[in-house]
Amino acid sequence: MSDKSRYNLLNFIFAAGVLFLATACFCSSNRSASHDETPDVFVGESNSNAAVPVSAAPFSKGKKNDEGNFIVQHLEIRTPRYKEIDRQVKEAKLLENAAEKLNGKLSLPRDIYLRTKDCKEANAFYDANDRSVTMCYELMEHFYRVFKSDGTPEEKADLKMNDAVRFVFLHEIAHALIDQYKLPVAGNEEDAADKCSAYINLKELGEEGVRAVYAAADAFAIESKQGDNSNRNLADEHLLREQRFYNSLCMIYGSDPANNQKIVESGYLPKERAGRCQGEYQRAVDSWINLLEPWRKN
Repeated sequence: MSDKSRYNLLNFIFAAGVLFLATACFCSSNRSASHDETPDVFVGESNSNAAVPVSAAPFSKGKKNDEGNFIVQHLEIRTPRYKEIDRQVKEAKLLENAAEKLNGKLSLPRDIYLRTKDCKEANAFYDANDRSVTMCYELMEHFYRVFKSDGTPEEKADLKMNDAVRFVFLHEIAHALIDQYKLPVAGNEEDAADKCSAYINLKELGEEGVRAVYAAADAFAIESKQGDNSNRNLADEHLLREQRFYNSLCMIYGSDPANNQKIVESGYLPKERAGRCQGEYQRAVDSWINLLEPWRKN
């Protein structure tokens, strides 16, 4: 993958992903909720360094005070092939512009740090100990290899990589918000973070968002075929890749059954599950709109 491709990827992630996040899902406080192993980046979305949670205060819908900011931290890059990309990211102020937009739309109880770095593994994670969201440069290369391994042409693999990374970034932002807002998530938090990412992509970002969820589903499917099923860690907090594949397709179908009928007609999503997807999608949308409402500034 060329330096130009990597730079375009980072530009897309933070200019499109974060800024869309800031100006879309967080800007409309009156938005209606009505119907109107190989390296595994997904299993590797590690929150294993999370602090021991404290008991959350009872959830309140009143508007919250703004006592923190999204803050950019540029860490030292040790991997030579990433240093030029990191330089360009700093010069373009991609993270700084994203943080500014987010801070204009969201109140925070304390600071949250946004980082890119070389992690020595394909990963993306939220760390509750220092309240940071980190996107690893290795993650991007991993996605590219995953799509290429399935026979995807180079240019299309770059595009799908862009889309899949946006899904993962929003997944990690969801973890940060769940932790810092002490949101009352009933059920598996990893599944809730997937639903948040899907909700933002599908409801707020239009066709680009639909592509992001499709790309994540494709990655789940490819990795499930390439992995050694006998060594799967069933105790892991993440759902199985196969489950995340079907959940992603269900959110896509539920968001617009008429325009996504091909998912069912092609046999990717069983008809029995498809019949429940509109309800699953709307419950996810309603839940996240209501949970984030107290923290929207306007």
